[in-house]
Amino acid sequence: MFLDYLALGLLCLSLTAVFYLFIFIHDLPYKLATERGHPQAEAIGVAQWLALFTLEALWPLVFMWAVSYKKPPQETTPPPIPPGTGDELAARLAALEQRLQKLEVTANSKPAHQEATRG
Repeated sequence: MFLDYLALGLLCLSLTAVFYLFIFIHDLPYKLATERGHPQAEAIGVAQWLALFTLEALWPLVFMWAVSYKKPPQETTPPPIPPGTGDELAARLAALEQRLQKLEVTANSKPAHQEATRG
């Protein structure tokens, strides 16, 4: 008798889980469209409910419609440079250029046999 009730409980639980999984997958196009900022998100929501009446025959088309829109990138402007930092940046750049020139001079002045023995 206990196993009959356990089987009935598992059957109800599995049917409920399948139903909620079906609804989750069915609502996926509208959720994706709203996350992507699709301009026709409301129409996609209506189309997915119409797909329910066609036994989900239209669902793949609605899903492709929802994911076909790519949100355009936002134009960002660089933050303004605070006054007085331009001179500091120019000085740091000049110092880095001098260090780079010193490194190039030392790299070019190595004897050829040292480079051949390293490789």
